[in-house]
Amino acid sequence: MLVRDWMTRDPQTVSATTPVMEAMQRLREGGFRRLPVVQDGNLVGIVTDRDLKEATPSKATTLSIYELNYLLSKLLVKDVMVAAVITVSPDDPIERAALLMEEHRVSGLPVIEGGVISGIVTITDLLRAFVEFLGLREGGVRVTLEAPDAPGMLARVAAAGPPSNIIAVATAGVVAGERRQLVLRVVGEAAEGFAERVANADIVVRDVR
Repeated sequence: MLVRDWMTRDPQTVSATTPVMEAMQRLREGGFRRLPVVQDGNLVGIVTDRDLKEATPSKATTLSIYELNYLLSKLLVKDVMVAAVITVSPDDPIERAALLMEEHRVSGLPVIEGGVISGIVTITDLLRAFVEFLGLREGGVRVTLEAPDAPGMLARVAAAGPPSNIIAVATAGVVAGERRQLVLRVVGEAAEGFAERVANADIVVRDVR
């Protein structure tokens, strides 16, 4: 699955010269956590609710309400935005977006197509994809296996499927450099018996839920 399948299309944006107070209001009203910053059609930065909050004076300030309002009225998005923006393409795999977010410790990425922002993909979108990938809404039985990390192993696991249907398979990494954990979701006829069938194929069953 690709980023375009999960991203939010045509996200709201602000310009670099948008007042910070206006940007904060748009975040509150829209329930957003970030706004891409666009100038002359080009992405020039991104601003988050955290950036905006950190730019406002502390409640412990000795400034008067009039002084505060004056200072905030002069503060623009360009003064608080992050200019070095990590982006993805709509044709990138969704797992690439997840990897970039993890590596750069960000929770949202603008999606650029033809030099123009066409969407935004966030942690929430990744969670939706995760739920879909693992078939969590389809019921059935979740089985965790530990099998040799060798060619043909997945075929042995799949051979134990019928008459049930394996609708999701994910790897949970290599154990001790020679065995791999697999998490499967099995639905349909005799799904409850899948664990026993795969165990009879000399594959270790670690957990059934």
